[in-house]
Parts: sequence; C-alpha cells; structure tokens
Amino acid sequence: MVHKSDKQCNNLLTKSENRKPQVFKRKQAEYKDLSKKFVNTKNDYSKQFAHIYAARLAELRDLLIPRVQAKWGNIPIVKLAELENLDGQECIIIGTLYKHQQWKPSILRELSEDHQLTVPCSRSDYCSEKDQPFLEDEMLRIKLVGEEVDLKNIATGVVCAVQGNENSDGAFMVKDWCFPGCTPKNSVTEYTSKGKLVIVSGLDLSQSLESLGINLFLEWLSGMAGNIKVQKDGTSIVRLIIAGNTVSSNNTTDTSAKVIGEAIKNTDTFLSNLATCCCITLMPGEHDPTNAMLPQKPLHPCLLPKSFRFESFKGATNPWIGKIEQRVVIGTSGQSINDIIKATGKTSISPIQWLEKTLLWRHVCPTAPDTLLACPYYEKDLFIMKECPDVYFVGNTEKFETKLWQGDENQVIRLISVPRFSTTHTAVIVDLENLDTQYIAFSNTV
Repeated sequence: MVHKSDKQCNNLLTKSENRKPQVFKRKQAEYKDLSKKFVNTKNDYSKQFAHIYAARLAELRDLLIPRVQAKWGNIPIVKLAELENLDGQECIIIGTLYKHQQWKPSILRELSEDHQLTVPCSRSDYCSEKDQPFLEDEMLRIKLVGEEVDLKNIATGVVCAVQGNENSDGAFMVKDWCFPGCTPKNSVTEYTSKGKLVIVSGLDLSQSLESLGINLFLEWLSGMAGNIKVQKDGTSIVRLIIAGNTVSSNNTTDTSAKVIGEAIKNTDTFLSNLATCCCITLMPGEHDPTNAMLPQKPLHPCLLPKSFRFESFKGATNPWIGKIEQRVVIGTSGQSINDIIKATGKTSISPIQWLEKTLLWRHVCPTAPDTLLACPYYEKDLFIMKECPDVYFVGNTEKFETKLWQGDENQVIRLISVPRFSTTHTAVIVDLENLDTQYIAFSNTV
C-alpha cells in the first residue's frame, strides 16, 4: 500500500504506457450523521420494557387513525375494553401485535437448561404449530382469528389496525388490516446528488485479512488496480459504508484476549489504509466488539486509533441514518431482519421483502425488545422511522438483491440486500444521482 501525504489523500495516481503520471482527484460529498439520537438518548435499566411498547403504540396510533379513516370510512375505532359493549358489531381496533411462541428466547428456559431441568432443543426459528397471534393495547389483549390471519406474516411488535368484529368465543375475527405505511417525503425535489456509494458488510477481517478478495477490494477502492478507465470511474466513489461484522462474522472463532486484540489491530491497519483515500462510515455488527443491545454504539476510538485519526473516517451506530448530499440513507447490519425471519419462520421470503415490510410498518426493528436485544428507552421508541430514506439497506445477507420501491406519496426508495463479503466477495455500488445499483465481485464466483 502506498501511503500518501495529506495533499495527496484525495488523489488517485496512475501511470500510462509512456510513464507519464496522471492524477485523478476523488470527488467529495456533503455528509451528515442523523443518528445521534441513538447515542445521546439516556436509557434506564430499572424500567420495564413495556414503556417502549406504550411509546410505540401511542405515536403510531396517531399516524394510523387518519389512514384508517381514509381506508374504512366511518367504522368506529374502539379500545379493547369497549368491545363488550358492541355485541359483535363491526369495528376497528388499533394495537400492537403479539405472537405467543413457546420457542422464543426465554431467560427462565435458559436457566432451567443450565441446571439440566429440560432437554435443550436447537432450532433455527421460534415457530411451532402452537403459535397464537394476539393484538394488545395499553390494558388488554385479544386473540386474532380468521382467514386473513397468517402466522407467517405476523411478528411481535408491529403496530397495526384491524377491521372486523368480536365473535362468540371472545376472539377478534379479522377482515382486513392497515399498517402505518411508509414515512412520506418532506418535499418533492429534483435531485442533483453526484457520486457513488459503495456498501459492504461482513468483511470478517479476523479470518479473511490475507484473502485475495480483500486485497483486490482494497486495491480497487484505493485506485491501485485496473486500467485508466477503471481508476477514473473510481473517483466518483464518495463514501464507503461498512455494515457490520468487520472484525468477525461469527462467534465460533477463538475468543482469547490475544486473538481478539490482534484481529482488532489488523482491522485498524486495514481501515486506516482505506481512510487515506476514501471516506468511510463504519457500522458495528452482531459480532463486533461493542454493546450487543440495539442500537449498537460506534466502535470506540481506542480500538481503532490509526483509523480515527483521519477526518475521512467516521464511526457510526447500528441502525444508522445519514445524509449524503441530498440523499437520506438508512441501514442496519442485519440483526433486525434476521430476527423477523426467525419469528415468522418464513425462509421463502427474501430479506429484501422483509425490508419492504418494515417500511410499511414504519419501524426498523419491530421485534425489539421481545426477541431482539434493545436498550430500555422508556420515553420514546427510537426505532420508529421518522425520515423517508432514499437508500434503505440490510447487511450480512446471503446474496445481493435490490428493488426500487415506489410509494403512494412520492416515495422512491432503493432497497438493498448487502451480502457478506467474507463468503461472496461482493460489494454494492449505488449511484446517488439516479439510485441505479450494481454489484462488483472480487472473485470468480458470486
């Protein structure tokens, strides 16, 4: 790796066949981190997690009421406690979905297994034939029944409205659903954003630092590989987003302090080399050295002293919200979508489809704090989507997928499933001007 001076850090140098050097200057882009709320908001571990659900329901109910009225007209909206007075009359109730699942993570079950009181059962999801769906408000809970109730599409924590009536068994017969919907755009503007983003995840540098794919990626992004055309095209890359599991992508590696320390040191060297020539946003992931509860805090500067010396290097949270030029970018490192898949057991639905559903639910990670670890914020739910993204991605997936999603209120959103680099050697490129997306593979196979 060629180390450049401060004046050269934004230049890509190459030589043509006549040995005359050419200099390509990398484009710069305005950058703003919008996820400070994930770092600055206080949490109180003496509080019950019920406060999060109450705050979530209160905010999203206010958003749902006008949508419900527009969809279903004058059908009355009632609380669960008022159902007994309606005598089976058609109505609408707004609440939070709860899916009773016997195989969900349970501290009581873990303690009993530690004492060998039960036989441990290894499962890939939380689902069973005994799962039951409920809708609950601040006070009560009612079971949902009917042909419109599909357990494979229900996850605990989703706020919604259901239209139907209470039957003779005391359950609610669902005829139709309504969700909060995607956050509307603040304004309709003609975008003039220039430049490209590169998004990768799951670098797993503890295992793959010396791999051919990693070295090719480093050389390509640094402008040290390819012909003049490739290097000139590389100048349009204004930022690299690394979406989690950079140090490690699993928890089966050696966890001794010496091994972890060496892996972090190597990661710092790798990232600092990249930071000399490209702006970087580094998100933590499930197996990176930071807090496990969402939102995950940025990796501490003491862990990456070389990298944090560069103005071009920014530590970020997971989930992360940022603005690059005029484009709002929201992404997670994968835990939120993975947990929804476990809660629904629907492996036939791709991560990109679940990403679309979270847009309609207006919530980044609805299964937190039920089955996904989350900090106990009690005043408000920080994971409700307040901004409408232009780019919305999930990292550490099995393969690359993308979709240009269009909403009913001028929303145009590029959805991206970013694959693990350690297994696919694939990075994703997004054009900020038109949201066109492609992948680049640093291997013979994808």
